[in-house]
Amino acid sequence: MIPYGRQNVDQADIDAVVEVLRSDWLTQGPTLERFERAVAERCQAGHAVAVCNATAGLHLACLAAGLGPGDLLWTSPNSFVASANCARYCGAEVDFVDIDPLTWNLDARALADKLARARALGRLPKVVVAVAFSGQSCDMGEIARLAREYGFRVIEDAAHALGARYAGEPVGSGRYADLTVFSFHPVKIVTSGEGGMVLCNDPGLAQRLRDLRSHGITRDPARMSEPSHGGWYYQQVELGFNYRMCDIQAALGLSQLNRLDDFLARRRELSARYQRLLGELPLQLPTQQDGAESAWHLYVVRLGEGLESRHRQVFEALRAAGIGVNLHYIPIHLQPYYRELGFADGDFPEAERYYRQAISLPLFPDLSDAQQEQVVDSLRRVLA
Repeated sequence: MIPYGRQNVDQADIDAVVEVLRSDWLTQGPTLERFERAVAERCQAGHAVAVCNATAGLHLACLAAGLGPGDLLWTSPNSFVASANCARYCGAEVDFVDIDPLTWNLDARALADKLARARALGRLPKVVVAVAFSGQSCDMGEIARLAREYGFRVIEDAAHALGARYAGEPVGSGRYADLTVFSFHPVKIVTSGEGGMVLCNDPGLAQRLRDLRSHGITRDPARMSEPSHGGWYYQQVELGFNYRMCDIQAALGLSQLNRLDDFLARRRELSARYQRLLGELPLQLPTQQDGAESAWHLYVVRLGEGLESRHRQVFEALRAAGIGVNLHYIPIHLQPYYRELGFADGDFPEAERYYRQAISLPLFPDLSDAQQEQVVDSLRRVLA
């Protein structure tokens, strides 16, 4: 079976992890700090805070942005559930903005229309989570403009987008988002096994993120409510979490980061080959908006007109042929948990139409040209 995604771990990665295992620091040590600095420098961000996974990063980003009970978060229905669940962890409400029919990202035009209606109703969001689906940013310039006009915070869920660029800048630079969250899950662009990172340019936000990821504890005497009792002393200044990344994970992530450009180049090469090889099939292929350079975490196609009724049959026939296709994503608002909150079929028609047509094809750096041609040939036979 050719999987839809797979990590690439080499001897240098293994050596980096072994070096930490033989060191004095398995967690909360110097390798973690080096990984944070390396990601911040790569993305031209002021601060990077490593966490145990990107879901934890989204949770902490929401808390740092001030989201809480009575507040509202908007995001895309075409994402993994974490993009919405982070609001619920904070006690906030969730709503969605339908997707662009070409990029399959949150539609900035639909966002503008919804904001105008929400202002009239006095129900504006406090946070918008803009998901960089498949590795391509949303129209972040327009979203940032709307944020200034309507007064909400922008969190870019860039779990798919390490190494991507928007308007000539690295995703994560903070030009268009208050906070950016990356994922280092094994199928992502680089991996730390499990792990995530939150980037921002505001030192106050960064300090809050660091406090929250480690139980809300400080050892800084200047932030304590009374003089220190001694060298052992710490205070819990707010309710935090144990969302730390260990140095073992950081060592793998830091080593993988050295090959980020190679990973991106191969993903882009394979995506360009898919565009050529699939061009004559009855499919809607992914598109890139002007000024955006995708990291190509996913390569998704949509079945063309008249093929929607065969969606499941095409998917299962490809699996039977040894092609490990997947589907990203089931619209979040159609999950049972969100249906119980009042969402229903028909609420976000473009995301629902996308779901009835989409198939994620295998895409990862070790996918060979021959394997890719096998994927295309199998898809051609199934569609015929």
